[in-house]
Amino acid sequence: MSWRVTLPCNRAQAEALPEADDLFTETDVPPVLVADEPDPSRPDDWLIHAYFEHEPTGDDLALLCRLSSGPPRIEQLGEEDWVTQSQAGLQPIQAGRFYVHTPTHRDAIPAGAIAFEIDAGLAFGTGQHATTAGCLAALDRLQRQGKHFVNVADIGTGTGLLAFAALKLWPEARAIATDIDPIAVDVARDNALINGIAMGHAPGELLLAVADGMDSPLLSARAPFDLLIANILAGPLIELAPDFVQALAPEATLILAGLLDTQAHAVAVAYRQHGLEVLEKSEGEWPVLVLSGR
Repeated sequence: MSWRVTLPCNRAQAEALPEADDLFTETDVPPVLVADEPDPSRPDDWLIHAYFEHEPTGDDLALLCRLSSGPPRIEQLGEEDWVTQSQAGLQPIQAGRFYVHTPTHRDAIPAGAIAFEIDAGLAFGTGQHATTAGCLAALDRLQRQGKHFVNVADIGTGTGLLAFAALKLWPEARAIATDIDPIAVDVARDNALINGIAMGHAPGELLLAVADGMDSPLLSARAPFDLLIANILAGPLIELAPDFVQALAPEATLILAGLLDTQAHAVAVAYRQHGLEVLEKSEGEWPVLVLSGR
């Protein structure tokens, strides 16, 4: 028998969702935690789902309520195991040639798709959120336009998905993916193994590192980059503009996401001040900006 606890939260709370093992330290079998955005037209209204193998206790609910902005809803799910339930809730995402799915859907990959398997977890970086799907679509368009990259950085990588996608499109490139959260880097490493992404420093391989923005000796050693991807938030994108531009090769391409449509102008201005121009801005609540050096 399994149970699901659903709680409302905002986007910041969803982004800050901890690993279950770190939250439920006194529990032998912690729940599976998933955050999702049920209505893209309301970008700050998210939900946290916790899937339990046992009936949640008062202490379990108290821990979860610390993460949310409203009361919990408890459902008994029946005999199907809670991991399957959580993964079934994340439907596959198709963005360009990319098809991102959980293990539940690994037998339904479309012919010709570039598929990645990402386990259920915080939806940022799994392809579920519009920012990640938009970045995947932008990468696909760049490759179809004949762009060629050999030195790629994915800043704020989350699950590692965008770095994986770049290596699939440009298999001779070297790639580095970083995140401020060590747990995210561990998750990206696990996902790389699942998806057959080679680890290392050589062409066609991925290097992972913990870094706050561009503050990493590994990033400094790898620069300048001809493709830099950053799917974070508008504030950090603006603050990091000088550091990002300094790390770019001449005529490099920059993909920025994590900003709302109302924030796109301010982000674009921050990069124009450093000599970059916006080549493309996707439509929607969460646009993706593609920029290039002059």
